[in-house]
Amino acid sequence: MHTSTESLCITLSDIAALAKVKRPVVSMWRKRSSGGQSPFPASSGQINGRELFDAGEITAWLEATGLGNNPEARNDVAASARMTAPASAEAQDGRRTFNGLTSLLALKVITGQELSLRTTDELLDAADEADPDDLFLYTELEALGSELSALAGFADRLADSAFSAPAAFERLLSKRFREGLREQSDTALTDPALDLVASAAMELAQTLDAPPFVDATPGGSDVMLRIVQQFGETRPLTLLIGDHDGGPSRLARRRLVVHGADSEHVEIDAEGAFSVIGPAVHVAQYPAPGEPGLGATEILGAIENTVLQMDDSQRAVVIAPARLLCDPLTDRSARLRSDLLRSGRIRAVVRLQAGLLPAKPREPQALWVLGPSYAEVPIAERWTMVADLTTTSLTPDVRQDLISDIVASFGTRATIRAHSFRFAKLLQTRVLLASKGSLVEASVKRRPTSAGGAEAALRIEDLIRLLSQEQSGLPSIPDVQAAIQGTRPGTAIVQELITGGNLRYIKGNRLDENSLNPTEGRRVFGRQELQSPHSAEPRFISLMDFAAASPGGRLTEPGDVIFCTSPRPAARVDHEGGNVVVFPARILRLDSGDPGGLVPDVVAADINSLPAADKTWSNWHLRRTRDTQRQPLMKILAGLQHQQLAARRRVERLEELATLVTDGVAGGSLTLTHPSPNAAPIEGTE
Repeated sequence: MHTSTESLCITLSDIAALAKVKRPVVSMWRKRSSGGQSPFPASSGQINGRELFDAGEITAWLEATGLGNNPEARNDVAASARMTAPASAEAQDGRRTFNGLTSLLALKVITGQELSLRTTDELLDAADEADPDDLFLYTELEALGSELSALAGFADRLADSAFSAPAAFERLLSKRFREGLREQSDTALTDPALDLVASAAMELAQTLDAPPFVDATPGGSDVMLRIVQQFGETRPLTLLIGDHDGGPSRLARRRLVVHGADSEHVEIDAEGAFSVIGPAVHVAQYPAPGEPGLGATEILGAIENTVLQMDDSQRAVVIAPARLLCDPLTDRSARLRSDLLRSGRIRAVVRLQAGLLPAKPREPQALWVLGPSYAEVPIAERWTMVADLTTTSLTPDVRQDLISDIVASFGTRATIRAHSFRFAKLLQTRVLLASKGSLVEASVKRRPTSAGGAEAALRIEDLIRLLSQEQSGLPSIPDVQAAIQGTRPGTAIVQELITGGNLRYIKGNRLDENSLNPTEGRRVFGRQELQSPHSAEPRFISLMDFAAASPGGRLTEPGDVIFCTSPRPAARVDHEGGNVVVFPARILRLDSGDPGGLVPDVVAADINSLPAADKTWSNWHLRRTRDTQRQPLMKILAGLQHQQLAARRRVERLEELATLVTDGVAGGSLTLTHPSPNAAPIEGTE
C-alpha cells in the first residue's frame, strides 16, 4: 500500500517544481489568495528555517483553484515532497532518511518488486540477500528501525511519481544543495564538465580493446554514471571502483546499482595506492565526495598513485582545480607536479573556465590527460599538449574539437603534423619544467599583429616620413630595427606579478552619483570613461566632497593603470595622477623600483585587446619589456600621445567647422561667395 498524500510535506520551492512555475509565483499565489475564498494552505512546520506544508492540502488547493501548469500534480507530488518528520529525534535525521531512501530504491531495483508489501523483517532479509557483505545498503536500512516499513511505502510512491527508481534516485540527489549534503554539493560538477571528462575517457577507450573504466577516488560516481549514460546499451561496460569505506562510497555503489551498472572493487591500501593490471581508462575528480577537504599535496599525491601503477596500455582523465594542475605553484606541491611531468605520462594540460564547480563558481578547473610515456622518445624531445580555454564555454563543438586535439596528441610526430589543432599547442615537456609560471602560458594566443619585426620597422619608417610632412611634426623617434629571434622577454600573469610585488591591486572608490559634477574638481574615472574614452562626458568631484563621501578613499598616482572587466575588459593610463577611480573600475599600480618589465601603456594595450568574455583579471597575461627598452618606449609613447590629443582636438574643430557651415548655409543664415584668387586657403584644405 502506498503512503498517503497526507503523510507527506512540501516546501515552497517544491511546490513551484510540482506546479511547474517559477518560485516567486508561489509567493504571489500565497499573498493574493490570503483574503479570498480559497486561501493558500497554512504552513505545518519548518525544516532548516524553511516552511513546510501538507502535501495533501497543497494538491487539493491546486486542483480547486486550477493554478499551475501540472494537471497531474496529485500523482506527481511524491517526487517533490518528503515524509512528515516522525516523532523520534533520531528518525528526524535528514541524512539518515536520505540514505534509507536511496538504499530502498537500490533494493527495489535489485528485487524488482514493490517494497510496501513487505514487513520490516522481510525487507531486512531481502537487504541481507542483496548485500551479503554490507557494502552499500544493509546498514542504512537496519538503521531505520521501526520507520523502515513506512519509508518503503514512500520509496515505492517516489519511484512511481518519477516514473522509475533511477529517476527517483537522481531526483533525491539533485536536492544535495538544499539538504545539507555538503560532501556531495561541494564536489558536484556541471553537466558540460561531466560531459567533457566522460567523452574524453570514452574516446581514449576506443584506442584500446574494451578496457574497464576505473575510479579509485572515494565516493566518486558522477563521471562513471555519465559514461554509463553516454555508452547506453551499445556495449557492455566494466566498471572498477575503490573499496573505500564511508557514506559517500556506499552511496556511489548504490547509485551504480540503481542504474543497472555492475561494478567490481579495486583494493586501496592505507596510503591510497592500488593496482590495475592490463588496459584501463582511469577517471578521477579531485577533491572527491569522500575527501572534500584534500589539500594540494594530497591531491597531487593521489594522482601520483595512479601514475605509478600505470603502464603504456592505460590512460587517465583527471579534473581538478586549475591552481593545482596548471597555475603557478611555489611550495612542496610544485616539486610533486614537476615529478609528475617528468614521468612523461601527462600528455595534455587544459585550463578550463570558471563556473564548472557550482559550489566554487569563481575557481577555474583544469584537465590532465595521461597516457604512455613513449620510452623510445628521448626525454629532451618529449612533448605535452597545452590549451587554455579560460574564456571558452564548453559547448558541444568545443568539447568535440578539444577531444580531437587530445587524441591527436597521443599520435606519432607524423600524425601530429597532419592534424589541425583548434585549441591546443604542443610544447616540449622540458619547456614546461623550466617554466616558473602557468603551464598553459606559452599556449596563450596573443592578439594578431599585422606584420613581423622587419615589416613593422619598414612600416614605422614609412609612417614617420608621411607624418613628418605635416605641419604638426613628430616627437624625436630613434632608429628601429627588427629584434633578434629568441630575445623577446615574454609575458607574465597578473597574479604572479602581484605576488612578486611588481604590481599592486587597488579597489575603486564607492561614491554616490549625486556627489559628482560636470565642471570642477578632480577628474573621475569609472566604467563609462573606460568603455567610451573619447565620447563619455567628463565627470569631476571636489576634494572636500570626496573626503566626505569616502574618508578612506585614495587618489591615483602617475602611471596607474585604471581598468574594468564589464561589459568587456578596458583600461587606460592616468599619466597625471591625483584623480578619483570609481568602482567597478579598479587600479593596477606598477612598483616604481621593480615593475617586472611592465610599461603602463603596454599593460593598458594588453587589457584592451582581450576578448570580451575574458573577465578573470588575475589570470590576464601582460607583456614584459626589456629594461633597456622601457624608458625609450615610455618617452616615445608620451610624445605620440601628445600628438594624438592634438590631432583629436583638430578633428573636433574641423567637425565643428563643417557643422557650422552646413547648418548656416542650409538654414539660410550664411551665404558662400567665391573667394578672390589672392585669398589664402583654409589651413589644411590643400
